[in-house]
Amino acid sequence: MPEPLRRVPDPEPSPLDGLPRVAARTAPPPADLAELIDAGVPVVLKGLFEHWPALAAGRAGAGELAAYLKGHDRGAPVPVMEAPARTGGKFGYGADLREFNFSRRSASLSDALDRILRLAGEENAPHVAVQMLPLAAQMPGFVAQNPMPLLPAGVAPRLWVGGPVHTRTHNDRDHNLACVLTGRRRFLLFPPDQVANLYVGPLDNPPPLSLVDPEAPDFVRFPLFADALATARVALLDPGDALFIPRTWWHHVSSLGPFNAMVNYWWGDDAIGLDQPNDVFLASLLAYKHLPPHERAYWRAMFEAHVFGDHGADHIPPTQRGTLGAMRLGERASLRQRLRAAFLKS
Repeated sequence: MPEPLRRVPDPEPSPLDGLPRVAARTAPPPADLAELIDAGVPVVLKGLFEHWPALAAGRAGAGELAAYLKGHDRGAPVPVMEAPARTGGKFGYGADLREFNFSRRSASLSDALDRILRLAGEENAPHVAVQMLPLAAQMPGFVAQNPMPLLPAGVAPRLWVGGPVHTRTHNDRDHNLACVLTGRRRFLLFPPDQVANLYVGPLDNPPPLSLVDPEAPDFVRFPLFADALATARVALLDPGDALFIPRTWWHHVSSLGPFNAMVNYWWGDDAIGLDQPNDVFLASLLAYKHLPPHERAYWRAMFEAHVFGDHGADHIPPTQRGTLGAMRLGERASLRQRLRAAFLKS
């Protein structure tokens, strides 16, 4: 058995804690999930998973939760991330933006949990975390005992457990529901349109991360980050709290206790091929970035009028708008076929 957690001083108050708070509400019934998504803003949900035995174990203490998790583990290796003490637990890029400042390895869940508990409160200790562990494959018994009725069947949970680590600002292509089992977490959230103010790294090494440390921002190097902070809001989550993050919202996540555990769910990014927004965006980089300024201005105007605008074809009778209107299923299929033929030529 690992030793009990050493007494760790509470973290120093952060200026981020004083930012406007994400609104909180009681958990909605499953029938209201679409309304929650359509609202398009983060929200803290109270009482969503009070029935979970995993939450009861988390509230009882780090050792109890670790034992609960071990009891459901099937023994397969799990992904473990580890960063040196000098990083302060801030997981992000290394000096070369093609690499990160943490290493990845595999270990048994039992060994990883024991190591995290053993390092808690130890001076100059490395920062260790198990992240994105698929629970349906690793711990089917956990999934059965801790169901999430709010979400559609088939949306699978993932486990995040570790010490006081910080994940740099990024966003997800899926909606995200984060459920805290033990420890405290701070989510710093920025609206999707703040990408130009967040100084996001290259797309080639996903997920792209902000280069700015929001807990110690360098406003000389990153002056526009002040504008991003003016739009930011914060969610401080205790055990039993859940946070819904609509897809594409940027978020920086800090685990504030010596032992932290969270379960999250991603869902909603179901489009494939020519309907997949990220893939079409990457294709747009190929098509438009090299064009001269006056041609890029033309295509920018076309996108504003006909992709992101709602009234660019109002002057055309609805039955004659073709691809500029509300395409029927057959019209969408015809357009896909046309585009496939065009892309096959490249």
